[in-house]
Parts: sequence; C-alpha cells; structure tokens
Amino acid sequence: MVDVRFEEDGGAVTVLLDGFPQSAVDLADPGVLHFEYVQHLALAVDALAPAGRLRVTHVGGGALTLPRWVHHTRPGSPQVVMEPDVALTDAVRRELPLPRGHRIRVRPVRGEEGVGALADASADVVVLDAFAAGRVPAGLTTLEWLLDVRRVLGDRGLLLANVTDERGMRYVARVLAGAREAFGHTALVGLHEVLKGRRFGNLVLVASGSPLDLYTLRRAAASAALPTGVLPGADVLRKVPAARPFPAGSDEAESPEPPDPGTWRRR
Repeated sequence: MVDVRFEEDGGAVTVLLDGFPQSAVDLADPGVLHFEYVQHLALAVDALAPAGRLRVTHVGGGALTLPRWVHHTRPGSPQVVMEPDVALTDAVRRELPLPRGHRIRVRPVRGEEGVGALADASADVVVLDAFAAGRVPAGLTTLEWLLDVRRVLGDRGLLLANVTDERGMRYVARVLAGAREAFGHTALVGLHEVLKGRRFGNLVLVASGSPLDLYTLRRAAASAALPTGVLPGADVLRKVPAARPFPAGSDEAESPEPPDPGTWRRR
C-alpha cells in the first residue's frame, strides 16, 4: 500500500507518496501552482490549447492539482482523471475537498486500460502525470500507448507528459522518438539547467498531430517566474541520434530512478 502524507507549508498542502513530493495544492487559490513542472504544464495549456472550455483527460491523479487549476481558469471544463489508487483518491478528497461545481470525474483505472477505453477524438488535451515510487510507469511511454493517445486526441489535440530524466536526457530522447512517430510534432518545456542535460529533473513533453506554435510557447516560457526554456523535439533527437521508441513490454521504458526524495524541494 502506498504511504500517503500531507504536509502544510505557507498555505500550500504538499502530498507525499512513499516519501516523494507528488503535488501541492492551495485550496484558497487553485491558480497558484507550486511545483515547477505543474507550472510548465499550465503554461503549455494556456499557450497552445484553444480558448474556453477544454475536454481534458488526466493520466495520474495525485492531489488533482492540475484538474483544480483547469476548473479555476476554464470553468465548466469536463475532465476525466485516471487514478488506480483508490486509497489515495479517498485521502485527497477527505483532506483536500474539490471545489463546488467541478466537472472532474475520477476513475479507478490505470492509464494503459483507461485510455484504451476512450472514444476517438474524445479529448482536447491529455495530461500524463503518473508516477510509481518516483518513476514514470513503463507502460505509459511505449510507442503503442502513445499511438493510442494520438487516437483519443485526433489531429488537433495536445499531449502534455511530465517525464523525468537524468543528465544526458537519453530516456527522454526515446520517449520523444515515440511521440514524434505517433504525433509528428514535439517539443520540451523545462528549466534551462534540465533542458541542457545538466541535472536530474522534470521535463514537459508536448506533442500534437498539428504543428506546434513554438513562437507563442517560447514567449510564454520567457515570461515564466522560473528560468524556463523550450526545445524542439528534433533538437534533442539530433543530440541523441540513436534514440528509438520504447516497444510494448520494454522494462527500459520506466524512467530513471530519482534522487533521494529528501533532496527534492518545492519551487
């Protein structure tokens, strides 16, 4: 059973899973996002997704931080959250109640099966933010699963995937290779030091079947509170030319082991 803990600090409540900081929620203002990768996910939604209500599917629930933000910034948006850990969902609902009038539905399913059950072109945005013991599950980065996400998004939808990697970005390059084959258009958003492959960290992979507006995305990144940049997927793949998509059943598709959770911090 996953160990779920809640730590309050300066108005934010951080959820820790097995000691790893997973997400943070500000109940007084869901528009405040404390983790840098969540800020980058939100930045990409604002820069690239259509205005108004969005049909959003979240693979991985955690504290439901981004679904709360979507509800706050785009009221009335229908959202589906796939979170197989029922005990976690119950604890979050108890400790961090959802706002009134939300259209957030949490389904106790894994992302692999949950996405497979969705209809074609049924989502505008799919957000992958799922971790087990601090690592992205292997089944959520294979070419086969990415092709299934592409089916759910159609030609104009947007995939945003929170992935982690160590120096050199060899793992991310393989996920990018799969996303490029499945979608055609890819980019990364992240802190400059992580994009340069200098340290372990989170990166947001952006993919779509339609060309990405990198100009608008870069302008948004330049205005971010933290030193944030954008890299076209092709630039990363040129640096790691041997990168190939992960096939179904590959144990290597699990993200690298993270550093000691005691060294992580909210930014």
